[in-house]
Amino acid sequence: MTAPDPTTAPSYRSSVQADARGGFGGLLRAEWTKLRTVPRWPLALLASAALTVLVALLSAAGSESTASGDGPADPGRLQIIDLGHFTYLPLAGDGSIVARVTSQRDGGAWAKAGLMIRESTRRGAPYAALMVTPGHGVRLQTGYESGGAGGGTAALPHWLKLTRSGTAVTGYDSADGRTWRRVGSVRLEGLPRQAPAGMFVAVPDTVEVRRQFGGETVSGRPGATRAMFDHVSVSSSQPGASWRDRGGAGGPAADPGADGRAEAGGTFTLKGMGDIGPNRFADDITRTTLTGVLIGQAAIIALAVLFVTAEYRRGMLRTTFAASPRRGRVLAAKAIVAALAALAAGLAGAFGSVLLAGPVLRSHGMSPPSLADEAVLRAVLGTAALPAVIAVFSLAVAVIVRRSAPAITVVLLVLLVPQIAATGLPLPAARWLERLTPAAGFAIQRTVTRFDQAISPWAGFGVLCGYTAAALAAAAWLIRKRDA
Repeated sequence: MTAPDPTTAPSYRSSVQADARGGFGGLLRAEWTKLRTVPRWPLALLASAALTVLVALLSAAGSESTASGDGPADPGRLQIIDLGHFTYLPLAGDGSIVARVTSQRDGGAWAKAGLMIRESTRRGAPYAALMVTPGHGVRLQTGYESGGAGGGTAALPHWLKLTRSGTAVTGYDSADGRTWRRVGSVRLEGLPRQAPAGMFVAVPDTVEVRRQFGGETVSGRPGATRAMFDHVSVSSSQPGASWRDRGGAGGPAADPGADGRAEAGGTFTLKGMGDIGPNRFADDITRTTLTGVLIGQAAIIALAVLFVTAEYRRGMLRTTFAASPRRGRVLAAKAIVAALAALAAGLAGAFGSVLLAGPVLRSHGMSPPSLADEAVLRAVLGTAALPAVIAVFSLAVAVIVRRSAPAITVVLLVLLVPQIAATGLPLPAARWLERLTPAAGFAIQRTVTRFDQAISPWAGFGVLCGYTAAALAAAAWLIRKRDA
């Protein structure tokens, strides 16, 4: 990629000088003229978009469905798991359910045994659950989130009570069944008059993550937990209703196996497998589809660097500065033109990737989320904005370094190396590396909250913008202090 030689292109030089004297708008026209009149530079923009789309298509062609049916995909926030075992009666209107958890075995610190009121028994339905856990005390959980209100410790046996009033569900716990402590309250919008209320058990799977440079392997095995309940009562239950089960076994048994319920003398024994909560290991289909920007950015970086260094090498920058002595304005015009050109390529690449890869993914049994989803649209628009910010960052580094090869190398290193190195580091170190380097900007592509998330999407994008602003400020200072 070469810029026009001012010794052989006098008309080009005159045009640039004339535009540069026309105020800031003239500067923008001059820089746009430089960009569009070097044939290889518009081709670099096309190459960036094409590479982004090509990688998306190749990724989609090699994908296959791994859906487990644990719950509906929620691409904008969490993908969920809704398993365990739930034994229930229909709660007619306002009322409460009370039970004492007498024992809890297996499953680790986050094994759950307690009470639940749900909108329905379908997977992914809104719910409020009050539970005891061996390692985190009593918790009131809703929305398939981790943790929840409560905490502390809860020695067994321990009493639990869930009370419904309209759409509000409030949880209480007690050591003796007489003195109750309010744990918290949640609101379940759309809760029907007759809602399932009962006891449940759940437990997270045991997951092992092996990280190595270039990738990671996640493997897991299902956990199981068992709990016993007594003094169970459901006020306002439907007259004559019998206990029903939603779980793997799907019904009562004399001795619960992998998943089921046993009842004797008013004591219930529940055993379940699987968790109720976020799926921290879910695939992020949207992010995978958009990873081609990592390849496409190479063309943007080269273009932005050469947009500056070609003028240093050919001496054209002196011509521009002679026509417009305010060098900071020249740098601003270059940054705006480079950013807008890269944004156009980014929009083409990002939307092209999602729209063209969608049919391929569906043909492989995948269900790519719609662009109508807020988080997916944010990821696509953010991916389009990445090349624009990277172009400005690259341009600033080029002004600081003033040589093409070192500038391109520096930008590629700070954007790519943290992402590659993070896959081979322990998770805490990897998170800090991805938070503190310009590579944090790629978090804008995330649509699923995962176990390895280092930084939120907008915060990560802000980190990249912060580095870009600092580099541009340094470039503006240097361009005023040094000769062209």
